[in-house]
Amino acid sequence: MASALEQFVNTVRTLSLHGNFRELCEYLNKSSEVLLKNTQHLDNVLETLDIQQHSLGILAVLCTKFSAPVTSSSQDNRFSQTQDFILGCNGEQIRFAPDTFAELCHSLTNYLVEQRQPLKGIILLQKAISKLRLFDSQLTSIHSDLCQLCLLAKCFKPALGILDIDITGICQEITHNPNGPQFDAKYFFCTNGTKICLTSSHFRFIKPLSQPYHDLANAFTSNNSAELNTVLNKHTEAFTRDHNLGLVKQVSSVLYKKNIQRLTKTFLTLSLSDVASRVGLPGPSDAELHILHMIENRQIYATINQKDGMVVFRDEPDKYSGPEVLKGLEEQLTLCMELDKQILSMDEEIQVNPQYVKNLSVYKT
Repeated sequence: MASALEQFVNTVRTLSLHGNFRELCEYLNKSSEVLLKNTQHLDNVLETLDIQQHSLGILAVLCTKFSAPVTSSSQDNRFSQTQDFILGCNGEQIRFAPDTFAELCHSLTNYLVEQRQPLKGIILLQKAISKLRLFDSQLTSIHSDLCQLCLLAKCFKPALGILDIDITGICQEITHNPNGPQFDAKYFFCTNGTKICLTSSHFRFIKPLSQPYHDLANAFTSNNSAELNTVLNKHTEAFTRDHNLGLVKQVSSVLYKKNIQRLTKTFLTLSLSDVASRVGLPGPSDAELHILHMIENRQIYATINQKDGMVVFRDEPDKYSGPEVLKGLEEQLTLCMELDKQILSMDEEIQVNPQYVKNLSVYKT
């Protein structure tokens, strides 16, 4: 191993042993050139460092490996090394360098996209997010990487798990953002060259490119199942080409259930044949199947008399009594109180933020 790398390893060990992680981060930022000049020996460096004790040092080496070109003669072991690191690294250490850790995850994401293996990175990025964030409702730039891999792999459940969480904080990742210590929010909306357009002026350009989906949305809002099926048949080729035919069929099923729910507000009893004709289902058996599923999922409250083929719609039972309601109310009150504390804390941070104070003074003058 080259002498410069020996000095690197010794410095990482010494500073890590004494817990001088901030000083170590400064040293690592200055050592990138040394690592780049000795890329052929970086695997030896990784073998001499311990994942738990020297997480920051290994993080710097892995980032360098992703930024350095891979020669055809060398074995590309970056994924396996990064996998072992994310699963075994010390969370307290990597939080001293959140920007570098996020950079590693961005590089891993780009690598898996190029290799067309997005599914391999989903669990890893879930683990990376859990190690970097301080609390569940904190947003990191790795969230965008996870969403990108989920979309490419068509494995949406992991992404839904993080999108359903109300965000109350942002991880302080230091980037080249002139506004200070925060990650560039634009990265969350720009992945792999694809941008999400948020301004209304762009929608007139998007609409012609997504006409089948625009027609589908209009048919759904009309509550007309026949019109929706017409649109589905008309644009089946487009939906199939986009690999969205299954999702579109789910939209059709949801519309049937939506129309059945509308019937409960108008009728107390109705025959299965009438239900089928009013919502556009082929026959009474299809109507019965949809109603049974909705009863099981507590979407409606009804009973079916199979002898005469009648459905009796009932009012929703009293749901505001019992210990479960009281427990749920207490949980909601606790959540509101905690949210109020977080808002007050964020307000205090903003009031003493130098950038805010500077802009405020300029505005007042």
